Amino acid sequence: MNPKSSATAFYHDERCLWHSTGEGVLFLPVGGWLQPLASGGHPESPESKRRLKSLMDVSGLTDQLTVLSADPVTDVDLLRVHDPAYIERFKQLSKGSGGEIGPEALFSHGGFEIATLSAGLAKRAVADVLSGIHRNAYALSRPPGHHCLPDQGLGFCLLANIPIAVEAARAEQDLGRVAIVDWDVHHGNGTQHIYYERPDTLTISLHQENCFPVDTGSVDERGAGAGLGRNLNVPLPPGSGHETYLHAVREIVLPALERFQPELVVIANGLDANVVDPLARQLAHAGTFREMTRLVVEVAETLCEGRVVAVHEGGYAESAVPFCGLAIIETLAGVRTSVVDPFEETFIAQQPTERVVAYQRALVDDVARALRP
Repeated sequence: MNPKSSATAFYHDERCLWHSTGEGVLFLPVGGWLQPLASGGHPESPESKRRLKSLMDVSGLTDQLTVLSADPVTDVDLLRVHDPAYIERFKQLSKGSGGEIGPEALFSHGGFEIATLSAGLAKRAVADVLSGIHRNAYALSRPPGHHCLPDQGLGFCLLANIPIAVEAARAEQDLGRVAIVDWDVHHGNGTQHIYYERPDTLTISLHQENCFPVDTGSVDERGAGAGLGRNLNVPLPPGSGHETYLHAVREIVLPALERFQPELVVIANGLDANVVDPLARQLAHAGTFREMTRLVVEVAETLCEGRVVAVHEGGYAESAVPFCGLAIIETLAGVRTSVVDPFEETFIAQQPTERVVAYQRALVDDVARALRP
């Protein structure tokens, strides 16, 4: 633990990197015609996260942060979001050899305890930022959470990390309006489901259209009842790059935040929109994530005194994720290390041409018009 105080805190625990998803090939289990890969194969491995932390260490960034762990969340925390039967089933499977708690939601022995620690990192990050102990924070949570439903795991996600953290803060710290900005390349369907009828939570998901889950994330999913208008989906076409992502943030995300006036902004920080991610087809790079973070932090300064918490979600390219994550954490901390992304020049050269960008911007503008209140 770094004893120095800092405006930015980083929440991490090595035990989260011990979460095991078993063998796989992309998102499918080994078997039938799918033969095992030498690396083990499952994309939700610890390596992209471990390499991010290693890059932070060798670059000197870690020394400029307050590095902390956290306690696991409690049953009380879990039951604010999840069904009791789901939690009990998860516990029982975890005591044995593990299993599958939902589609593509695998874990091994002890997975429940690791998942509660992952959610605990997010919970403490939110609590500490709200308490003013830190200005902003990054939680390196693993396993991720934004696909998880109250009664079912899904897509590598075993617990709804961000809703658990937010609802704990509402119960314990009198938190009101919260905005959750999800730029994971896959639709944040779990977060959407949990808050779909809630007026106190604005959920915004920027994702590759019809990527995962294939039946959610359309523009017309706007919330219901008291939550009508509080859920915004921004489905982007495959091949969207730096300019299109920034255009979507400027034209949709920032105006929505300004209208909503949140007391806290939480970023569901998936890094799988990067150029070489194996589970998507977008063209963002480290500079994209740096600039999106800058824009959100800047508006949060005026809306909620800069209270921003980023919680790690997806991102499966072990080569690119460390540089994307470093760019975000540098931006939160207001520092720039000497790290030069060795992929930057290549990834910038691979960006869509102006003709394609113009087409993609027009699609974003159509979404923006459809989402205006």
